[in-house]
Amino acid sequence: MLQSQRQPPKLLEQVRTAIRTRHYSLRTEETYLSWIKRFILFHGKRHPRDMGVQEVHQFLSHLAVEGQVAASTQSQALSAILFLYQQVLQQDIGWLHDVVRAKHPQRLPVVLTQDEVAKVLRQLSGVPWIMGTLLYGAGLRLAGVSASARQRPGFCLQSNRGAGWQGPERSRHHVAAARQNPFTAASPERQTPAHA
Repeated sequence: MLQSQRQPPKLLEQVRTAIRTRHYSLRTEETYLSWIKRFILFHGKRHPRDMGVQEVHQFLSHLAVEGQVAASTQSQALSAILFLYQQVLQQDIGWLHDVVRAKHPQRLPVVLTQDEVAKVLRQLSGVPWIMGTLLYGAGLRLAGVSASARQRPGFCLQSNRGAGWQGPERSRHHVAAARQNPFTAASPERQTPAHA
């Protein structure tokens, strides 16, 4: 088949190409494609080129009213649809007025005291304890710690093998000391002998 006889790529393939060209994350790609599919299905598989502001209003209002989605979820759907119209179809659908917006929850973050965190950490052992300690002590996010644990199953012991690493016996001693009191346990390099 000649180049001129090829059919243009399907809409979702165009969206995927536009997202990858802009180096968006894989998770963003999956999310945007999912919202765009839902938008199209909501309107009976009509092509977005044949729809406009009114259909976007209907979809977003439906999410808030019947779907009872969170405000962040509705914003995510809006971002996907705006990406479709602006970046893929190169259509300006104008500003979206009168969309029923999902309510933002009135939440205060839960902050644990050091004693509460210590109680939680004492209930853990092994890799879950190490992951919990990293989450709290290093401020890492769960996704980052989980990815490290999956990609490098021995990352817990390997992370101690830098300069001055004294072997697994010293690491076990450090882990045991940290389990006793995770807030005052010294690193193996800083520990002083008891008989000194």
